[in-house]
Amino acid sequence: MACNCGAVSPQPIIVYQLNLPDGTTRQYVTYQEALAAQARAGGIGEITISTQ
Repeated sequence: MACNCGAVSPQPIIVYQLNLPDGTTRQYVTYQEALAAQARAGGIGEITISTQ
């Protein structure tokens, strides 16, 4: 008989990606980091959430 000894399936890694109009893409671990980078870029670009 198989034993499920409390094993938890791995959680996906969430990455916040800042896409700038010039084609540059940067990834950040937290949303706050992505927002700060967007502010440094002059408030341009789009932040998207992706999983790895």
